[in-house]
Amino acid sequence: MRWSGQELGVEQVGTLPGLAKLNNLVRSVQTPEFAGVTFHEVLAKSALNKVPGPSPMPFGWTINPYRGCSHACSYCFARPTHTYLDLDAGDDFDRQIIVKVNVADVLRTELARPSWRNEPVALGTNTDPYQRAEGRYSLMPGVIEALTTSGTPFSILTKGTLLRRDLPLLADAATHVPVDLAMSIAVYDHDLQQSVEPGTPSTKARLATVTAVREAGLDCTVFMMPILPYLTDTRAHLDEALRQAKAAGATAVIYGALHLKPGVKPWFMQWLEREHPDLVPKYRSMYYGNVTYAPKDYRRWLGERMHPLIRAHGLQRGREDVVTGGVQSTARFSPKGAPPFDALAPSLDPAALF
Repeated sequence: MRWSGQELGVEQVGTLPGLAKLNNLVRSVQTPEFAGVTFHEVLAKSALNKVPGPSPMPFGWTINPYRGCSHACSYCFARPTHTYLDLDAGDDFDRQIIVKVNVADVLRTELARPSWRNEPVALGTNTDPYQRAEGRYSLMPGVIEALTTSGTPFSILTKGTLLRRDLPLLADAATHVPVDLAMSIAVYDHDLQQSVEPGTPSTKARLATVTAVREAGLDCTVFMMPILPYLTDTRAHLDEALRQAKAAGATAVIYGALHLKPGVKPWFMQWLEREHPDLVPKYRSMYYGNVTYAPKDYRRWLGERMHPLIRAHGLQRGREDVVTGGVQSTARFSPKGAPPFDALAPSLDPAALF
């Protein structure tokens, strides 16, 4: 383990017992501008993650410059990934952020290998590459440059308005490789949004980012995920959400009901018990035991409500990549108009994707 905290002028250095498992830890940093958050800087050994797909789907590729996320979304499905370092899936996930400081350099090496086939790569499908930490570390410009130079298509899914900083880079990249952008905006009630995802930019700020993406000449899909049963699934809320997305310039919408992995459920239910105790029995009946997904009947009901509204607002239904969970890359379509990637698996139940 190598430390350089004093040398780099760190105001406070600390670590946690679980991080002793990392033999690539450089230092742990706390700074006043990120009060309550500790950044654990590591030297990544790899940048590209191979994600196995559900049979008969092939695999996908992702990049995660960060592990953990200061967005602090109560429902975040990635929370259990923190437990491998003996960090908890709750406060530690929100406040103990792993930063792969050399991710762009490692990525360039991996993309230069003769075995690399320039398959689409997804960012933002685990933790957000434009969370607040990106304002300090600026890892994404190097990642974008490496992907573009190598001729690798990529997609980005984010809640972070810092995406706007890199729009000139992304617009240029799109002249060389397919680039697909998506903004995650699930909650259109300000108080609820600030409660359930307190570290995220406001809905208004994210909608303004959608507009900025469109003004830069790029398409932008809005992810309305997760839709929260009994909280954001009313016709009035969904109708207003789609109206605002359309007004912001969204080119497509992808929606899905809340799903709660076993390692996520305790943290979400803790939030629900505090903020909406009257809904606890209803949620327990829907997400009982180790059930992850909302009941099929509910998902079917939600689809019957959403589809007419999407059409009424003149929006397209976007395609979610069923392997990575991000927006499906336009590179999945061949120049000759071959069927999309997900058409290879017609036996998959679409309801199971949410």
